[in-house]
Amino acid sequence: MSPEAVVAWLNGLPPEAVLVGQIGGCFAGLLLLYRQFGAAGLYVFIAVAVIGANVEVLKAVQFGLYSHPVALGTVLFGSTYLATDLLAEVYGPAAARRGVFLGFAAFLLWTVLMVVALGFRPLSPAETGAEMAWALPAHGHMAALFLPAPALLVAGMTAYFTSQLFDIWVYQRLRRATGSRWLWLRNNGSTWASGLIDNAVFSVLAWVVLAAEPIGWQPLVFTYILGTYGLRVAVALLDTPVLYLARRRRPPDLAFAHAVG
Repeated sequence: MSPEAVVAWLNGLPPEAVLVGQIGGCFAGLLLLYRQFGAAGLYVFIAVAVIGANVEVLKAVQFGLYSHPVALGTVLFGSTYLATDLLAEVYGPAAARRGVFLGFAAFLLWTVLMVVALGFRPLSPAETGAEMAWALPAHGHMAALFLPAPALLVAGMTAYFTSQLFDIWVYQRLRRATGSRWLWLRNNGSTWASGLIDNAVFSVLAWVVLAAEPIGWQPLVFTYILGTYGLRVAVALLDTPVLYLARRRRPPDLAFAHAVG
């Protein structure tokens, strides 16, 4: 089946069904990378998820639970909290913070590379010929995806750093208080708190402080900050069994270290 056929088939499904599939795909991909590559696999997942979420956010979808269309990216970005929680649980807070910085570095490098690629002058219709006509709209498509608005870039990266580092800090405080017990509390408590901070910091910066035309407080709070927060809470609840499953088995890097030791 071609990618176009897959997309057409998915378009025919209810958006909620595709959302469930996306959640399952994120969790399965994270577990696979972790089981095969340990901490390195989680770092790769964080980098891919951060880049992908910043592309996904450009697309809005109408879900039955919401009265207005909702921008994508919440599930993919929310899954990075599962990755950092797993890093903090198994490898410690320093490894989790390293994952946050690697995610930022990957997104920044990807943005720079795409801006340089767009710096090449696009071909004109006279230069392409019939065999290269497919390349004519590519420049505009890439520009729409990879030329971030400065306000959104600043807001997104500020919210990313603030919420992720806060998530790791809360997780470690709960870990010290609970020891190896109550993993569900560490996972959900840290993610729920940091998710609300992420929504609040990004929304205030993007739509009020740095916006050319700031929005009112009611849409700011109820549409942008709280609008997708319920989805973040749901993703955190769903990823708790995944965290328990991942903790049960020793990843390859720890298994090697244990064998050598």
